[in-house]
Amino acid sequence: MIQVRELTKKFGPKLAVDTLSFDVQPGRVTGFLGPNGAGKSTTMRMIIGLDKPTSGSAIVNGKRYAEHDAPLCQVGALLEAKAVHTSRSARNHLRALAATHGIGNRRVEEMIELVGLDQVAGKKVGGFSLGMGQRLGIAAALLGDPAVLVLDEPVNGLDPEGVRWVRELLKAKAAEGRTVFVSSHLMSEMAQTAEHIIVIGRGRLLADTPTEDLISSASAKVVAVRAPEASRLAGALAGPDVTVISRSEDSLEVHGLSSAEIGTIALASGVVLHELTPQQASLEEAFMEMTASTVEFHAADIEAPAPAGHIERNPNQ
Repeated sequence: MIQVRELTKKFGPKLAVDTLSFDVQPGRVTGFLGPNGAGKSTTMRMIIGLDKPTSGSAIVNGKRYAEHDAPLCQVGALLEAKAVHTSRSARNHLRALAATHGIGNRRVEEMIELVGLDQVAGKKVGGFSLGMGQRLGIAAALLGDPAVLVLDEPVNGLDPEGVRWVRELLKAKAAEGRTVFVSSHLMSEMAQTAEHIIVIGRGRLLADTPTEDLISSASAKVVAVRAPEASRLAGALAGPDVTVISRSEDSLEVHGLSSAEIGTIALASGVVLHELTPQQASLEEAFMEMTASTVEFHAADIEAPAPAGHIERNPNQ
């Protein structure tokens, strides 16, 4: 279990993490989301002792990371896959880590096979692709058979097969009763992997909730409706807090009423319904809605291209 209490981190005048508190429970995958610059990586670094908090605490299985006698056997971490000695082979990198905790070479070979690096284990890490480096980092995180996993963007650089493999691995580890804490910018992947979501923005907690609840809370009352007399139904549904958008002669998109409320109004109006489908937001839409005011880096809007053959001329020429 991970317990974060009033965790704060300042880098000079910049407040990177602001009185952050949450728990990461065992037995489930907990996703850690936030815009770039939100403080996710800094929080994870404080959890495993790489950054010292300005104030507050981060406790793993009852102790600070540095207080564990064999931390590699308590917490497996992947924060930067390329943070390895590039002249070492993958096998020797893992053996060096294992030696610090008295872990035998047999376990090293098991992890190499598990992550699919058995064909390149003797090659220097400096020649590895990003995806191969991620696999090596996951092997290192699992080396001590830890009860807690802290993984920052573990699927970055992986192909679809690798992404699916990581998804199933994380679920399997959680099913064993381990604590799994993982960050990612791939919302579709988080929606499939994480049962619980923690969202931060500008270093502050925005949400700590089951994934389904986060999506449901962001889903406004939007219902797709098909009816032969759609225009008459639209008139019956009209109200101060209701928006009805006509999509075609027989279809509407209704904002502000539930499907049950629309069905009741249709019945009272004598309108036959052919479809009544509540629309649900995706995790990405829920995330964007929640973090809209906390995004630190905004790209410029993309303008539509000029029509073919059009040439923009300088009036001063």
